[in-house]
Amino acid sequence: MIEVESLAKRFGAVDAVRDVSFAARDGRITGLLGPNGAGKSTTLRILYTALAADAGRARVDGIDVAADPLGARRRIGVLPHGAGIYPQLTARENVRYYGELHGLRGAALDRRVAELVEQLGMGEFADRRARGFSQGQRTKVALARALVHSPPNVILDEPTNGLDVMATRALRELIRGLRDSGHCVLFSSHVMQEVAALCDEIVIIDHGRVAGAGTPAEL
Repeated sequence: MIEVESLAKRFGAVDAVRDVSFAARDGRITGLLGPNGAGKSTTLRILYTALAADAGRARVDGIDVAADPLGARRRIGVLPHGAGIYPQLTARENVRYYGELHGLRGAALDRRVAELVEQLGMGEFADRRARGFSQGQRTKVALARALVHSPPNVILDEPTNGLDVMATRALRELIRGLRDSGHCVLFSSHVMQEVAALCDEIVIIDHGRVAGAGTPAEL
């Protein structure tokens, strides 16, 4: 479960996040919806400890992300917006590297990487160097490395950006599968149709504040 209370973040004269509060529960898909520049990505970056909040609190499974950032990172898998992958490594090597960073070794790591290659349909390019991959292939690799340590919470920043129709459909099915297996899934988008199609709960952010929240039916 991810909990956010009165988050605020300022960059110079710009209040990127003013007062954001919400909860993303286990076994649910929670979407952050809002226009570009609304504060969605800044909120997510605070959650996965890339930024420090100026005010407010954020917790991942009860762990305060400011007080124990390493503990929080162990509980989350992150697909940042525009996530890069190492071009000189193969897709499989990219995923293995992140698994090793999370302490996985040997046969357990081999099994987990093989599971993700199969689950994400990466077999055709798993052992190719990543330089020259399509946007969809890069996204699959970045998602696999986010999931390699089997995190209970998954944060996705505009995950379908730049994907074609088939890749978007496959990713949506994967997100639903994570929800159905009990994960807490939190993702951002500025596409209303995408959020309506996927989310159990929606938080609308505008000018750094929560403008509305609830189920798709309620909104």
